[in-house]
Amino acid sequence: MILFPAIDLVGGKAVRLYKGDYDKMTVYSNHPEEIALDFKNCGATHIHIVDLEGARDGGTPNLDTVLKIKKESGLFCEVGGGIRSMEVVDRYLSAGVDRVILGTAAISDEAFLKKAIEKYGEKIAVGADIREGFIAVKGWLERSSVTADEFFERMQNLGVKTIICTDINRDGVMAGTNRDLYRTMSRRYSMDITASGGVSSMDDILALQKMGLYGAIIGKAYYTGAIDLKQAVEAVQ
Repeated sequence: MILFPAIDLVGGKAVRLYKGDYDKMTVYSNHPEEIALDFKNCGATHIHIVDLEGARDGGTPNLDTVLKIKKESGLFCEVGGGIRSMEVVDRYLSAGVDRVILGTAAISDEAFLKKAIEKYGEKIAVGADIREGFIAVKGWLERSSVTADEFFERMQNLGVKTIICTDINRDGVMAGTNRDLYRTMSRRYSMDITASGGVSSMDDILALQKMGLYGAIIGKAYYTGAIDLKQAVEAVQ
């Protein structure tokens, strides 16, 4: 299982939100690239980056910061948040980002998703942000009418290789990850599933690894010290 320590960006700073609430934001660093270097020093090989302003408003307001993280760390970088056009996909991937994550656009614009997969294949991942069984969109601010199962089925049929699955109600609250959700989805679908939201202990990581999940994202637990990243990386290798 691959561990993806996470960097969430607002205004070029590394931040964390509580349950996706932009009014409940903690700033952890003014220099996110330094955090990425610590990930590398802990043995991590991959980074999960979210442009929270992009997620809310569209566009690539933190592109320079993303590229600085990539350049300074040299790690595999996947980026999500506000990627709603081929122009933005092209901009990220041509600049050296390894994989982009489509969220809102995967729900609202299937033609765009198909086009992106046709052009870039496995460099396109999809984010499934789930609130009470339904997919949420626009930086988690709106709940769609699409159920998680409907969405997973649709994505698999379209040829999506990697899906990042977040239980919003577990995100940033340090209450443990939704193991039942990931167990169910990993048995039901053949895509590479990355668990996100609430991964807050070594127990969570080992339980997800036992399920055979492709990846797990470590967010707040890294920043608070609840998970020792070096120890976690060693445990899953």
